[in-house]
Amino acid sequence: MKVFCIGRNKTGTTSLSSALKGLGYIMGSQRSGELLIRDWINNDFTNILNLVNTADAFQDIPFSYDNTYEELDKHFPNSKFILSIRDSPEEWYDSLVRFHSKMFGKGKIPTAQQLKNSNHVWKGWIYEAMYNLYKTTENDPYNKEILINHYENYNNKVISYFKDRPDDLLVINLKNKNSYLDFCEFLGKEPKLNNFPHLNKSKKTISNTK
Repeated sequence: MKVFCIGRNKTGTTSLSSALKGLGYIMGSQRSGELLIRDWINNDFTNILNLVNTADAFQDIPFSYDNTYEELDKHFPNSKFILSIRDSPEEWYDSLVRFHSKMFGKGKIPTAQQLKNSNHVWKGWIYEAMYNLYKTTENDPYNKEILINHYENYNNKVISYFKDRPDDLLVINLKNKNSYLDFCEFLGKEPKLNNFPHLNKSKKTISNTK
């Protein structure tokens, strides 16, 4: 049985990974997944599916991207899928922008050129990821309406896909009371903690100046 964390980045996926490790799961290499972004763009899942054979559980790119969960479900039956969410789409958007501002924008909302110049994974990788996932424009790569609509549509599509299979999908907000216990029950594991570890938290300060 594989476990796939398919919630979007900045929904607690790092904390989920830590919790899974605590339960004895071997996590797949996040960087190996990130290197397959062009496979996902080209709708070629061969290398992504091969990567799944290397570990027990996976998170983030490309596992949190559109259509990937459907391919995983076809090729790895009886797997568990975890859709992590935030309190609101606005909270998710603000967290994503804060994190990207710190990583790529020197404390400000990154421009398209800054994304293209970033050497994270390879030069321009984050621009490719953002553009191909959200379809934003060069002039406004973090358009709030576009990103929030995408986040909401993605979550709704996942929930609809698994609507008749409650044992296969857990929708979880890590901040909610008893969320860790629900997580362990979903996986059929004895809890090792009282709550999820809170990791990769970004400060709630940002300049809107580009």
